Formats: sequence, structure tokens, C-alpha cells
Amino acid sequence: MIVTPAHGHAAEADADTGQGMTRDQARQVLAVMNDPEKRAEFASTLSAIASRLPSVPAAPAAAPAPKAAADALAVEPDTLGSDLVQDMETLRGRLIVQAQHFVALFGDLVFVVHWTHTIFADPQSRVILFDAVGRATLILLLALAAEHGFSLLLRKPLLKVTERAVATERRLNLPDAPAGPPVPPAPAAAAAAQDSDEAQTRQVDMQAQHATLRLLARVPYSLMHLLIKLLPVGLFFALGTSFAYLLTTTHQAMLVTLTLTNAYVVARVVYLLMETLFVPHSPAIRLCSASDQTAFMVTHWLNFLVAAPSVVVCLSTLGGVFDMPARGTEAIIRSVVLIEHVLVAIFTWRVRRHVALALQPPARLRTQPFWMFLGRLVYLWWVPAMFFNFALWLIWATHIQGGYAWIIRTVILTTTVVIVSRLLSVVIYNLQNRLFHISPAMEARYPGLQARVNYYYPTSRKILSFLMFFASATLFLQALGLPAIHFLFHGRLGPKIIGAMLSILVAYTVAIITWEAANAALQGQISRFEQSSQTGRASRLRTVLPIIKTVLLALIIIIVAVTTLSQIGINVAPLLTGAGIMGAAIAFGAQSLVKDFITGFFMLVENAIQVGDWVTAGGVSGTVEHLSIRTLRLRSVNGDLHIIPFSEVSSIANTSRDYNLVVVDFMIDLSQDTKQLCAILHEELELMRKTPRYGHLIMSGFSFLGIEQADGNGARFLGSVRTMPGAKWTVYREYYSRLAVRMNNEGIKFPVPSSLNLLGNGPDPDGLKVTAAVSPTPGPHAPQA
Repeated sequence: MIVTPAHGHAAEADADTGQGMTRDQARQVLAVMNDPEKRAEFASTLSAIASRLPSVPAAPAAAPAPKAAADALAVEPDTLGSDLVQDMETLRGRLIVQAQHFVALFGDLVFVVHWTHTIFADPQSRVILFDAVGRATLILLLALAAEHGFSLLLRKPLLKVTERAVATERRLNLPDAPAGPPVPPAPAAAAAAQDSDEAQTRQVDMQAQHATLRLLARVPYSLMHLLIKLLPVGLFFALGTSFAYLLTTTHQAMLVTLTLTNAYVVARVVYLLMETLFVPHSPAIRLCSASDQTAFMVTHWLNFLVAAPSVVVCLSTLGGVFDMPARGTEAIIRSVVLIEHVLVAIFTWRVRRHVALALQPPARLRTQPFWMFLGRLVYLWWVPAMFFNFALWLIWATHIQGGYAWIIRTVILTTTVVIVSRLLSVVIYNLQNRLFHISPAMEARYPGLQARVNYYYPTSRKILSFLMFFASATLFLQALGLPAIHFLFHGRLGPKIIGAMLSILVAYTVAIITWEAANAALQGQISRFEQSSQTGRASRLRTVLPIIKTVLLALIIIIVAVTTLSQIGINVAPLLTGAGIMGAAIAFGAQSLVKDFITGFFMLVENAIQVGDWVTAGGVSGTVEHLSIRTLRLRSVNGDLHIIPFSEVSSIANTSRDYNLVVVDFMIDLSQDTKQLCAILHEELELMRKTPRYGHLIMSGFSFLGIEQADGNGARFLGSVRTMPGAKWTVYREYYSRLAVRMNNEGIKFPVPSSLNLLGNGPDPDGLKVTAAVSPTPGPHAPQA
């Protein structure tokens, strides 16, 4: 062991310090410093002692200690900031120590270089080394040549095995199921549609059975292929071992030859075992379902991956053969194993897509949520693979206590978390589907309920997925060793987060239930009104329904928003105060708008108008097309749409309520018999009531109201007919058209207007001349509507 410089320094230290340290103590300290594990334990012990022992003021520089102590006491209270700072300092110290340990792992490579220089500087050691390496190289070359020659002789048996495998593969491919089910004739299309799922399932099962049979048929040929390829390796092992005892003259040469032979044989056997799964040159005996490109790439990388373990075996043995210290051998092995892990990481990166495609679920299952999740998850398989790849090396190289147990526990727990979370998600999603499925009886009782439930289904699925992800992430962090559960349930911030999430979730759930219950109640009330022939009340409620929904939605949004803001830590008192002040200012500045709202609300509550009514409001007559809390929309006879604010509506004349009256008003001659005229009016009205078109519009017979006035211009005849709401114009026009014909036929006399012509009067002893202006066609006087 080369420790001369260290001993020299120790002697100098003894000379300087007298009896401070003995030679044995110096050797013990040197042994601790040379061993990485003991050195790490020693450093950890010193750190623990330094952190626990009180500081001793030994110099004037320690005078500001009271101030530092006061500062420490000021930060001492148990606060979140102090805990965070303390934890970060501890983590920083651990990271620095681990980084120093990691760098120290490769510090011993300098010692390997020094040892190599010492070996080559010694003539006797150099001769032994060259003799051992030379004889081992010659023996290995002879064994490799024999192995290669034997492999050439075994090509024909390998080709025969491959040909038989291909023939068996062709025979197994004959009874395969057809690509798809036969197309049924047109009459049987409905029945075939019902059985399509069952047929597809049977087809998939048949294909899986044939794939299993083909795989089982390949196993014997794969084993024969492996045995034939192992024969040259066995020959190499036999020759290498025999020549190691026969052709070597030194113990070192024999050990080197045996070591290299064993390492090569182990690497070849591992390679051939892996190659049996892929067999790039013989797809007919390939046990793994991979493409030719993937098989070639994997077998190419296997040559590099199996070489590193062989080098590790050689170095671990050769170090003992040539008396290399353990620290040098461990440094070389650590470096070579690190290179091996880097190669594994590169290989993992190269095959990440191939493995992900190979792990994809069948096409018929990719539409299901669980298999869709797995299909996306397998594309990230290389992330944990690389993590555990380097974690294994780091734990092995740094001698972390409990590292492998942590990895095993983490793998088991994370796998369990993923599996359990997916199983629970499937169960919960099925429960959600059942909850959101409305039975036909319930749908018949409440029409449209399924559509309303389906409207909230995507949102509920997203919320449920988030909760499942949150729970899975918490358990995953707990599996990694982080106190996630303690943080959520016993920490300072965790319970607040859970409480806020639950409160917001409950608020949104109650808001949705309230909204849907109110809508269902209103729609049910409208349906009951319509079924009980209360169309007026139904129309009234339908008119006010948008306003009720708007007010209810505004209240729900305000309550949910206030609850959400208060739960996430925002003080809502200033917001509510500001909103109240702003509302008062807006109401004061927009008095007309407020008046529109108030008047419209009372108009609707008092059932003054409804959609579809013919009304006169604000000097405009027309049909009500829309009602809001602020405006009234009327469509006039000429097609114009009038939008009238409720503040401008002082009175409303509604023609579509209860009934209408057709007022019969015309002038008759003073000599006309009123009884005859009443009979004519009554008969024509009864004839109209017997027609299908007008019978249902007339609610009463003709009612004679009497003579309103009588003078030189004639007598004013009045009567009335009661009609259905909004039907008076239809009855009015048809009734008067019939009366005009009937009165003309019956010879009803109407007054002839007279006029005084002052311009045509000359000096005449008889007085003024009065002329009568006779109407060309006598008929009833048609009053305006």
C-alpha cells in the first residue's frame, strides 16, 4: 500500500506537536481518510458534533454574540418562514456533502494512475504483466478462431431450423380468421348490427388464440437455435480453460486467462439469451413481437451493454492478481459501471418509441378511458427508467444506507399507487356514468332531464379527474418519502387548501342543484298550468321565466363568487362595500334605467301583457314579440318592430284578454223599421256561427243596444257581438261584408245627406235651394276599428 507521503506528513506533525498524536493514531486516521465510506461517516459525525456543541468565545471577535443571539431568538418562534429557512439550510448542507462525496468517488483515479506508473517502473512487475497479458491474448485469439470456425460449420443446422420454423409458421397461418365478419344480406342487417359486438369479440379471441399457438410453436425452434449457438461458446470456454492450465507458466498469467475467458463466456451467454427473444435474421423463431428494425437495433446495442459487466469482472479479478489496492479497483469499477449506466440510458432513449408502440393497448380498447390513459402513460416509461437507472448506480457507488430498500419500496408503492388509482378511477367513473344516466321512466316523467344532466357531464368528469389526479399525486409523493399526507392534514397550509377545495366544490354543487331545481320547478309549474287548461297563467309564467332565471343566476353567481374569493384568502368585505357604493351611484345616475326595470317588473308581475298579445302602448299598436325587464317589443301591422322602454308606457290597451266586442254602428233612415234590421243582423250572425271558420270565434249572438241619436240626418243604430280575444277584426270584416249584400237585397233605407248651395242661389221669390247629394252605392256606415 503506497502511503509513504502520508506517513511523512504524520511524522512532521508529531515533530511539531510533540506527544499530540501517536503513530497508531495517525495510521487509523489515514485508513479512515482512504476509505470513502468511513470518510463520509467521519464527516457526518464531525458535522453533527459541530452543530450540537455551543460556540466558545475565545477571541474579541466574538463580542457581537449577544446581538446574534438576539437575532436568533427573534427568528426562534415557530413560524412558517423560520421552518422553511431551517429546512432549506439543512437540505443545502446535505446536498453539499453529497456533492463532495460524488466528486470523491473519482478522486481515487489519480491513485490508479500512480499505481500504474509504479508497476511499469518496476522491471520485474513489468515482465510479469506483459507475460500474463501476452499469453492470455494469444490463448483468447486461438479460442476465438476455433469458435468462429465452429460457428461456420453450424450454419447449415441453423438454416434447417429456420426453414422448419418458417414451414410451421405457414401452416399455422392457414386457419386464421378472416379480416372481418361477412356482410349480411339487407333483411338481416338489423340482427347483424345487434350481434356485431359479440362477433368482434369472438374474432379477437380467435386471433389471440392463433397468436398464442404460433408463439408456442416457435419455442422449440428458438431453444434449438440457442443451443446450436451455445456450442461454439462452449468450445471457446473449454479451449480457454484448458490453455490457461497448459500454456501458462505463471500464476498471474493463468488467472488473467481464466478471468478473461469467464468474462467473455458470461457476456456471450447473456447476449445469446437476449438475442433469442429478437433473432434479427430469423423472424420465424422470434419470441418477441418486434419489427426487424427494432430487433437489429436491440441486438446491436446488446453488444455494448454486455461488454461493460465483463470489464467489471476482469478488473475486479485483475486488481487482486497484481496487488492493486482496493480503492483503485473500486474507482475503476465505479467508472466502468457509470459508463454502463450511461449506455443503458442512451439505449433507453433510442428504444423509447419502439417500446411505447409495443405496449399500446389493442385498437378495440383505445376508445375506453382506462386504456386511453395507459396508452398515453406508456410514452413516458423512459422517464422512471432513466431515473432508477442512475439512482441504482448512485446508491451503489456512494454506499447510501437503505438506498436499495428505498428504491424497492418506492417502486412497489408507486406501482401500487398507479394501479389502485386507475382501478378506483374506473370504479368512480362507472359510478358517475350510472349517476348521470336517467332511467326511461324518469325521463318520461321529466322530459329533457337527460339532456340537462349531459350538459354537466364534461365538467363533472374534469373535476373528478382533477380530484383523482390530486389524490394520486399526494400518494405518489408520499411513496417517494415526502410527507405529503402530513402536510395536507396536519400542516399549516395543507388543511387550508383542502378546506378551500371542499368549500368551493360544495358551493358549486349546491349552486348547480339550486339552479336546476328552480328550473325544473318552474317548467313543471308551466306544464301543470297547460295540462289544467290554465293557458293564461302558463303564458304569464313563461313570460316572466327569463327574468326569474336572470335574477336567480345573478344571485347564484354572486354567492359562489364571494364564497370562492373568501376561501382562497381574498377579503371580500371591501369588494362588497365597493360594489354597494357603485350600485348606488349607478342607480342614482341612471334613474330612467331603474324606472324601466321597476315598471317592467310590476307590469310583468301584474300580468298586464304577455308575449303574443295585441296591445297598444306608448301610442303604438302591435303584437308583443318579446318582453324583458326593461323594454317591450311590438311588431306593428306594417311589419315595423317598435322597442319601447317601460318608463314611457303610461297605459296599456290589451286586445288579447278575455274577449273582444264588435260594435255595430251605422246610420239608418228615420222611416226604417228597426225590428226588421235587428232580425237581419241576427240572422247573418247566426249563419256565420254555423260556419267552421268563424263559429269558434263568436262567443255570443247579436245584441241590440238601441238608437243613440235621431235627427235630420237619420237615426244612429248601435249593436254589439262578443268574440274571442284578438278575433274581432276577422269577425268584423266578414260580418260587414255579409251585411252589405243582405241590406242591399232587403232594401234597407239609409239617410241621404243634403247640402246647401249658397253660390247657386240667385234672387228667387221661393227662397233658398236645397239639393241632396245622393251616394252612388248605398250601404252601411263602416266604423273604424
